[in-house]
Amino acid sequence: MQVISMTGFAAVRGTAQGHEWLWEVRSVNGKTLDLRLRLPEWIEGLEPLVRKAVSSVAARGNISVSLRVKRGDQGQGIRVSEQGLAAAISALKQVETAALHNGLTLTPLTSSELLNLRGVLETGPTEAEPTDDLRAILHDSLGEALTAFAQMRREEGAQLALVLQGQIAQIADLVEQAASAAQARSAASGQALDAALARLIGASAGAQIDPDRIAQELALLAVKADITEEIDRLRAHITAAKALLHSAEPMGRKFEFLMQEFLREANTLCSKSGSSALTAIGLDLKHTIDQMREQILNVE
Repeated sequence: MQVISMTGFAAVRGTAQGHEWLWEVRSVNGKTLDLRLRLPEWIEGLEPLVRKAVSSVAARGNISVSLRVKRGDQGQGIRVSEQGLAAAISALKQVETAALHNGLTLTPLTSSELLNLRGVLETGPTEAEPTDDLRAILHDSLGEALTAFAQMRREEGAQLALVLQGQIAQIADLVEQAASAAQARSAASGQALDAALARLIGASAGAQIDPDRIAQELALLAVKADITEEIDRLRAHITAAKALLHSAEPMGRKFEFLMQEFLREANTLCSKSGSSALTAIGLDLKHTIDQMREQILNVE
């Protein structure tokens, strides 16, 4: 499975049966599949079809799907709204009562003037409009939009994969630099400890010094400064990251967990560095890991 981005967009227009419509599908990153729909309520049974269709092409992401349908003139007619007419008459009666109370006489409204009041007339189908055929046509049109949407996510994912491959290679290079710097540090640290021990013995002339205690302390210092385990774990994480790039299933969440492990080892390496060279490498390593983590947030 290739790397797939969670960012995508597609729009498809269509016309049929006296209707015009526009499908729009857009997504951004998200921890799970969060689907938000804006669909015409008068088309029955459309929502479950949309949810199933989107789930078949996306496993993660905040995905918004909207459908705007405009009815054509065919099959449209003008009719009186009973609710609108009743509301208009009630309002007129209230105005006439108030006018008479104040000694005013109003000119009666004609029927045409009454019909021109807002809400009295409405436009719509002259009879119940079947939506089964239209729903099927819209579903096919959504398939076209989702195909384009999925293709865009794959194309962006391919570019994202190249970035991730480069970052993994950079991390691997920094880990090997850290391993070399740790070896150089060990030699220098040994010489520094010998010199410090010689000064301690010289300053403690005449005092009894327990050789076993000194050996224990030196061993403890060596263990605290040793980064062999951190280097080994970072190398294992690099191998895991390369394998994930060719995973047969959505890899984004696993990559997020892996980046947490990368950062944990890098932090420990920096805390044990004991040399400016190793600290500089550790900081570069943390920076590269953080950059990679930002890219991983867009991987499905």
